Amino acid sequence: MKIRVLGAHGGELPGFRTTCFLLDQKLCVDGGAITATLKLEDILKIDDIFLTHSHFDHVKDVPLMTDLLVGHRKTPVVVHGPAETMEAMDKDVFNNRVWPDFRVIPTKEKPVLAFDVMPIHKPVTCQGLKIRAIPVHHPVYSVGYIIEGKFGAIAFSGDTGPTDELWRAINATPNLKAVFLELSFPNTMQWLADISGHLTPKTVMSEIGKLDRRGAKVYLYHLKPAVIDEVKAEVRALKKDFLHVCELDEVYNIV
Repeated sequence: MKIRVLGAHGGELPGFRTTCFLLDQKLCVDGGAITATLKLEDILKIDDIFLTHSHFDHVKDVPLMTDLLVGHRKTPVVVHGPAETMEAMDKDVFNNRVWPDFRVIPTKEKPVLAFDVMPIHKPVTCQGLKIRAIPVHHPVYSVGYIIEGKFGAIAFSGDTGPTDELWRAINATPNLKAVFLELSFPNTMQWLADISGHLTPKTVMSEIGKLDRRGAKVYLYHLKPAVIDEVKAEVRALKKDFLHVCELDEVYNIV
């Protein structure tokens, strides 16, 4: 599997893009940097988007990509997510006030966008991958994803504070190759991480203590742009060679 980092940050400034990972050119985990990064011909290759939750920095490019698709696709892009997330996308985004409802554009019979509610814990098959949604800890209902294929398994935490259910599910998954784990604030802002459902380097290490890593690398993402230098310095101070801070446009080959 080839994973490209379209967006790796928990906010947006010049040189920083919000969360989005592109898997094998056709599937995205979160939608924070699709139109901000890709050319039209690459956007048109995306068939599925799996949302971890409904916060703006994870969904913002989903509506922005829709009108680009009109006249260019024969089948809709399918947006997947837990019921609470898809309800928010329905009522708060594609509601014909914030954004037109592209589930009926150009026509109801041939829209450019479709929604699919993910079951929790129960795997679904998409693009030859087995994908499970596992609840995590965040102010809005949020999930992480465990994705299994011929290459083995990878996991995305989504936005979360300290959590347990995801780690249990990952530990029970064979052939783990990589974990993508959120990290937002420096240790000096632990109070803000705690109330907003995020992690610091200190709590990242506590969470990794729950993980049966089995040699898997841990990729850190969602760093907040205003404090990113401090967070990176704290990660370097940990001196853990299995930790890697994601940078924009990096590509990871998981084999």
